[in-house]
Amino acid sequence: MAGSVAGRVFSVLDAFVGGPDTLRLTEIARRTGLPVPTALRMVRELVVWGGLERAADGSYRLGTRIRALGAAAPCPRGLLDLALPSLRALTTRIGGHADIAVPSDGTALCLVSGARLPLHATAAGKVLLAHGHGPPAAVRRHTPYTLTAPGALNTQLARIRETGLAASHEEYRLGELSYAAPVLRDGATVAAVSVTLPTSMPYDRAGAAVREAAGVIGRALAGA
Repeated sequence: MAGSVAGRVFSVLDAFVGGPDTLRLTEIARRTGLPVPTALRMVRELVVWGGLERAADGSYRLGTRIRALGAAAPCPRGLLDLALPSLRALTTRIGGHADIAVPSDGTALCLVSGARLPLHATAAGKVLLAHGHGPPAAVRRHTPYTLTAPGALNTQLARIRETGLAASHEEYRLGELSYAAPVLRDGATVAAVSVTLPTSMPYDRAGAAVREAAGVIGRALAGA
């Protein structure tokens, strides 16, 4: 398959799994094993189709076509439909951006934004990682505050399992913090509800609000 045109296109898309949000052409070529001219040809075709978008600095990120396809998958689509009222209420109550994430290829796939988040550096990802959806595809330092030491990370994951709440303070992006709580179905964690806020916003009620929203969504799933 890798030698076919379709195989090369799929390998370019796979290069973004577990990696940073944006990749330069040389990094795409390195991750896929394709010659740079071949990678460029595949990337250009994906940009035209809408599978990739070119950022202002010349790097590439997954495009809206891929996000739309992912959101249209039956299980995530049904979960998102159930979650949207609670996510809207959470945004109204707290501000920031509310989302719901599911495990996907070593990342946390956000169903509202379509973003793929690293498991170890984000609140939603840590919830999933704490409940057995991992290990992360790659542990890398996104900011000076990213927790990468295995012992310290495992201690934090144990705490998340105890409290039902995860937090990430500037571990993924500077100036940003997030809280997340597990969504349970039949006692198992199937998703994570999160809210992301700038550090300048008050957030003393965010943790309790996220846990409440996750509970409401879990009860909706149980009744679905």
